[in-house]
Amino acid sequence: MALSVERAASRREYKVKDMSQADFGRLQIELAEVQMPALMSFRSVFGPSQPLKGARISGYLHMTPQTAVLIETLTALGAERALDWGPGSGPDLIVGDGGDAILLILEGIKAEEAYKKTGNLPDPASTNNPELQILLTIIRDGMQTDPKRYHKMKEGLVGVSEATATAVERLYGMQAHGTLLFPVINVNDCVTKTKFQNLCGCRPSGPDGLLMAADVEIAGKVAVVCGYGVVGKDRAAALKEAGARVIVTEIDPICALQAVNEGIQVQTLEDVVSEADIFVVTAGSSKGIIMVDHMRKMKNNAIICNVGPFDNAIDMLGLETFPGVKRITFNPQTDRWVFPDTQSGVIVLAEGRLVNLGHATGHPCSVTSSCSFANHAMAQLELWMERDTGKYEKKVYVLPKHLDEKVAALHLGKLGAKLTKPNKEHAD
Repeated sequence: MALSVERAASRREYKVKDMSQADFGRLQIELAEVQMPALMSFRSVFGPSQPLKGARISGYLHMTPQTAVLIETLTALGAERALDWGPGSGPDLIVGDGGDAILLILEGIKAEEAYKKTGNLPDPASTNNPELQILLTIIRDGMQTDPKRYHKMKEGLVGVSEATATAVERLYGMQAHGTLLFPVINVNDCVTKTKFQNLCGCRPSGPDGLLMAADVEIAGKVAVVCGYGVVGKDRAAALKEAGARVIVTEIDPICALQAVNEGIQVQTLEDVVSEADIFVVTAGSSKGIIMVDHMRKMKNNAIICNVGPFDNAIDMLGLETFPGVKRITFNPQTDRWVFPDTQSGVIVLAEGRLVNLGHATGHPCSVTSSCSFANHAMAQLELWMERDTGKYEKKVYVLPKHLDEKVAALHLGKLGAKLTKPNKEHAD
């Protein structure tokens, strides 16, 4: 894609594909900046000392105005930001939200080792996963010019900050098996993220996504929430507040007991699949929660959506390959899938992925994006500043508590809050 730096009528610089959208994009970024006090405080507190000077940062995040504020904050602290650093070089740091770049590096290393032994390039046709096919194509094409690219990338990587529960789980798994290749700071479990993201983010954006996608009346409907964990609790509460009659499916007896004590019925999916109007999957990294056989038993125009980043919690592959199924798109990322034998259909939102990002505004930037992205920025600073001290090994770490508190403190001044300072007796 051809990109060039130009100036808009307002004299602002921009570098975008569609030049006519530059002013609108910059306006959206400026509006987001006002709602992201922690990140903006980062610039004033850390910007003058340029602590990230010389750091090459790559990232994989949903591209929103809030993400642009994070990118510009990191560059204001001295970093350079790109996806591809050209032949023979790679990023020093990665800002992660889903594990995609890590997966690319790991699959690249695996493919390079196989190529060295056998001379065989990776074969995209070896998998039926369309995203893995793209990944293998990228690796295959790159290996023909640099067969050691991902090994070099691994050697130069200082560390990663990761903000998605699913990716963090996988990284802990790599650590347990001794296959983790670089230090990771888990910002998903920062207190300033977990305390606010679901309450202030997923909770309001769930009903918002349903309304934006399908213009559905939630009140009076039967809604099934698959999973009553951290995310599921707030999704269920939001649907109850919107007037839905909520049913939860669970495998965990403690979570199930919590749901019952909240006045929520707990059933199996098979018991309620033909009765419910709305199905919401909140099971994180679990796959195969709602299968195509479930969909065939659902009411006509039952709505299915997912709060997780991957589409295999909902059996999208089984749905897409079902013989004779017909896909009707009536809104962007809103598809009605009609089965040939019954002529009955289900409505799947955001192609089985994050409905709050596919159809709503994600998370309100004032608390969740500002906190989450400030945690990223703090983790990037920590990894870069400690890169030569040996403090961080090839393990997964949680952001230190005093830095988590610093992120909260950066918010407070902009929000008009003043902390009470303890005297020595209280502090002791």
